Amino acid sequence: MAVGRSGRGAKSVRVVRDAAATQQQILDAAEQEFARHGLKGARMSAIADGAEVTSATLHYYFETKENLYKAVLQRPVNEVQAVLMQQNFETLSPEEALKQIIRIAIANEAANPQRQMLWFQESSQNGGAYFKECNVLTLHEHLLKVLERGMAEGNFRPLKPFLALTHILSVCLFYFTVHGNWKHLTPDLDRLSPEMIEEHTEEAIEFILAGVRQKGFTRNQA
Repeated sequence: MAVGRSGRGAKSVRVVRDAAATQQQILDAAEQEFARHGLKGARMSAIADGAEVTSATLHYYFETKENLYKAVLQRPVNEVQAVLMQQNFETLSPEEALKQIIRIAIANEAANPQRQMLWFQESSQNGGAYFKECNVLTLHEHLLKVLERGMAEGNFRPLKPFLALTHILSVCLFYFTVHGNWKHLTPDLDRLSPEMIEEHTEEAIEFILAGVRQKGFTRNQA
């Protein structure tokens, strides 16, 4: 009897794992399709083909294209939040905490360069109607707290935190937003190579820190 119970348990675990893997395949394919065409232009049949599943499977897990689109938009937020929650920014100086956030932001975009087009499509087609449901502010809270602490401790000059956040993210992410066009300016240079991403990261850190540091505050004081 014990063997029988163990067998049923193993089968149940396999089913759960297969379901999770299938959903990830669907989300991966859907993200590519929505990034290219947005919600309005994306085709469920193309997503099914990309995920190597049937259209019935798509509807089984997500029911509608709109539900699938919402899940695709929410996934990047959840993934980055999981990484940020593992950090102990409070134990770092404001400068070091800011450096860490910059590295996380760029590394995430480098691993998922299509996501900038995903957000662009959402803004262009839907005016951010679905974006506002994604709880993106929960991500921004980490950076806002670092900026506010940096000002309070005298590391950073007086800033308007949300505007500074916008500028910081622009420096980190615009690199990926324009890649589809700018890659033609230097066709012999792979701007998404690990070496170029590292160069972009280090330059972004120096550029941003130069912009937020309190006058007279040096990196040796960090």
